[in-house]
Amino acid sequence: MNDQEPYFRWATVISVFIALFVIAFLRVPKAAAVPSFARQTGFACRACHYTPPELTPLGRAFKLNGYTIAGKPTVTSGKTKKQAGLMILEAFPLSVMFEASFSSTQSPQPGTQNGTFQIPQDASLFLAGAWSTHVGSFVQVTYDSQSDHFSWDNTDIRYANSTKLFQKDLVYGITLNNSPTVEDLWNSTPAWGFPWIASSSAPTPAATAIINGALAQDVAGIGGYGMWNNHLYLAGTIYRSQHIGAPQPNLGADFTFNIRGVAPYWRVAWQQTTKNNYFEVGSYGMHMKSSPKAVTGLEDSITDWAVDFQYDRVIPRFGGDVFSLRGTYIRENSSLLATNMLDPSGASPSRHHLNTVQANAEYHFGDRYSATVGWFNITGTPDAVLFANPDDPVNDNFTGDPRSSGYIANISWWPVQNIDLAFQYTGYLRFNGAGTDYNGVGRNAGANNTVYLLARFVF
Repeated sequence: MNDQEPYFRWATVISVFIALFVIAFLRVPKAAAVPSFARQTGFACRACHYTPPELTPLGRAFKLNGYTIAGKPTVTSGKTKKQAGLMILEAFPLSVMFEASFSSTQSPQPGTQNGTFQIPQDASLFLAGAWSTHVGSFVQVTYDSQSDHFSWDNTDIRYANSTKLFQKDLVYGITLNNSPTVEDLWNSTPAWGFPWIASSSAPTPAATAIINGALAQDVAGIGGYGMWNNHLYLAGTIYRSQHIGAPQPNLGADFTFNIRGVAPYWRVAWQQTTKNNYFEVGSYGMHMKSSPKAVTGLEDSITDWAVDFQYDRVIPRFGGDVFSLRGTYIRENSSLLATNMLDPSGASPSRHHLNTVQANAEYHFGDRYSATVGWFNITGTPDAVLFANPDDPVNDNFTGDPRSSGYIANISWWPVQNIDLAFQYTGYLRFNGAGTDYNGVGRNAGANNTVYLLARFVF
């Protein structure tokens, strides 16, 4: 078999391997809660997740309350006017995640071998649980096999408390985090939205909004939030660039985004539960002024605003299966004056906009199986300078049109609650501006269609 053979032959071979691998797990006893949150609360994973990372109402409440709900033994000491109190877990809140994967594109990326095994694709350590009565964390450090080093991943450290406002319950708190939307409670926003898994070797569209992952793990923020009467959620965070691994104070020379002042992020949402139906609708956004490769001088201005929704329907007649619908629309408006003036090959001087639509439907067969179909569409202002990438033919954009669109189908199986075996297919109708010959040297959008297989272990 050589790299020019159809990618589905690779998929067939690997699917058989995965199927045999999965069968071995049928003898594994049904697992209790093993990650650190489960050890802390005494709840099985299914109590807080329909399937990870999708949160149930209890899961959202657990996060809202700062990851501090504890159902297992703690070491405690009362406080007085002169003595500090204490509440720490008897079990250290540490978890581990290991991911192995295979991915293959319909056509090989030029000059490379198609059919990529990664064992591991990545591995993570989590410090996840209560630190004290009102402080808890979700802190992730991840090893990436392609870079061959550990890096700081998703981080959300919280203080949470509760009171009454207008005779209704108010849960409020403070968050320290490193990625816009990572603190969010829903699976309709970028950080925890679909797709839940992704190949690290397959091409992806170049055009993306800053709030849609472009700043992830490259910023540090502090913010506050509140949930009133279990309906109205308000949150706000201010961010600064942090550039982990670079000298501090920030020199900015090697980075596309260097936030000037602070970049505010805002979030408002309303949630409602009626019998077996749950619905959330909301809005979120961010404004940033940034100097590319500098910390003084000219500034780019970028504003993202978005709307989102999530609907979950529990179906008692089918044993509590859950049907979910989620979606978001992101509008980005930008003026890239600094990028153009400092380097005319970086962007055209005109104002830009970018529209991103993402939607998906999922059916959960209990908590052992799920099937999801998603759709995405990106449109915006053409810019032959901004989106060009002539040094990388696979990711080049010959027309300067940012449009990309396609679909994602995912099937996942949890033989036990802390092991995820998944198959995912990504199909592109348009990639970096065109369906055919998008890079000017004959590569079509469909050449980047990707088969992706994943085995994830969390313990």
